[in-house]
Amino acid sequence: MNLPNKLTVSRFVLTALFLVAMFSRSPVNDTIALILFSIASLTDYFDGKIARERKLITSFGILMDPLADKILTCSAFIALVERSKFNPDTGALPAVGVEAWMVVLIVARELAITGLRLLAASKGVTLAAERYGKHKTISQITAIIAVLVLDAHVEWWPWLRDFFGLLMPWFPAIALWVTVFLTFTSGALYLWKNRQIYLEDM
Repeated sequence: MNLPNKLTVSRFVLTALFLVAMFSRSPVNDTIALILFSIASLTDYFDGKIARERKLITSFGILMDPLADKILTCSAFIALVERSKFNPDTGALPAVGVEAWMVVLIVARELAITGLRLLAASKGVTLAAERYGKHKTISQITAIIAVLVLDAHVEWWPWLRDFFGLLMPWFPAIALWVTVFLTFTSGALYLWKNRQIYLEDM
């Protein structure tokens, strides 16, 4: 197994560890979750970069890299919905909540695009990722990290907590809405551009 594929596989492991941290009860579990998600996001960047530069692109990587991305981001959004519920320990809602309808839209988009690519593959057609799809992924990772920072910064040193407190909670809220917009728009454009793939079977 080459290095890019090892990084892809590591993203599955990091996703599982991230979810464990998200639902653990410890003084620094939010910070650990933030670090794990950030590392997993970096593997997404480096596996593609290394594969292209060293010409190590494989069928395994073509299939599993986008799948690992989707599992990472969708798992994070679903976990954040759970975390956005009323907290009986503090008696309050979080400053920025990830709404369930946002996650339904995001997950539905990812499933629709994955289904389209599988349908295309069954016909011998490979559908490449589009530029706006990559922007969507960047916006999703940014939004998740912003919300995780919002949760985690209360665990940090006072001076660092105060610094990040200036950016909260308006930046995570804006990042979430940008993500919803780009996710819907990129999905709609991708489905429309490749509509001949599914329309010919209807």
